[in-house]
Amino acid sequence: MAFCWEQTITMSEQEALKCSSARNRGGTQRVEGKLRASVEKGDYYEAHQMYRTLFFRYISQAKHTDARELMYSGAQLFFSYNQLNSAADLSMLVLESLEKSEAKVEDEDLEHLAKLFSLMDPNSPERVAFVSRALKWSTGGSGKLGAPKLHQLLAVTLWKEQNYSESRYHFLHSSDGEGCAQMLVEYSAQRGFRSEVDMFVAQAVLQFLCLKNKNSASVVFSTYTQKHPSIEKDPPFVQPLLNFIWFLLLAVDGGKLTVFTVLCEQYQPSLKRDPMYNEYLDRIGQLFFGVPPKQSSSYGGLLGKCL
Repeated sequence: MAFCWEQTITMSEQEALKCSSARNRGGTQRVEGKLRASVEKGDYYEAHQMYRTLFFRYISQAKHTDARELMYSGAQLFFSYNQLNSAADLSMLVLESLEKSEAKVEDEDLEHLAKLFSLMDPNSPERVAFVSRALKWSTGGSGKLGAPKLHQLLAVTLWKEQNYSESRYHFLHSSDGEGCAQMLVEYSAQRGFRSEVDMFVAQAVLQFLCLKNKNSASVVFSTYTQKHPSIEKDPPFVQPLLNFIWFLLLAVDGGKLTVFTVLCEQYQPSLKRDPMYNEYLDRIGQLFFGVPPKQSSSYGGLLGKCL
């Protein structure tokens, strides 16, 4: 009987928790409804201040999830009414709730952050501050420079905005070689010269290799050469630089320094088209072929400047 009594108590506690949770959610929904009504009436300032008041109240009560959900819905609401400053402020509070709660990095939170980023004015300083802080928070996950998943989501948004340069930066710090290649095909078609079709992918492959992301380097090369209308589908290619990249990827798999050295020597005319190529290859030699670093190498800040 004791066991049954304890089980009954446990079940009662569970029911109580469910009821408490339902009441809390019901209360939150009522608050959201009132705030939405204020915004719809055009009382933007009052609604914004009430959102902030509720945020700090929830945080003081350690209701981090409630605070985050309320700020996320509020930010979207303000964006829909073109109240960009208020929306950006609530977006920052979403981040603050994640930081204060020391929440584990989850895909859903990354998707929410990317959504807010996509709604911000591309030229606003608030967006720059937001993305910098979001990436810093996401380092609690799998990436030192930000979670690869967040980089991938940001890259897609920037691609849609035709901000190809920034999109490429974020793709390089993601694991989405295929998406990067498709963006580069469009980038080449929209902004590049026909004589540069090989250079778009060569730079990306070399930079992926410098980041020790051999898989994405291979994927971006194969996808780009398959999808670009001005390139043959299969090697050997008309463009010597593409043949070099193809051989380089094979050499990286083999790991033989002599092959790498001969390859770089044979293709020097193509590699001289961009002075950065040999800088990248110095680093690739160190990472994959055991080449000692040069004493005077300027590589230290290379990826920071060029990625």
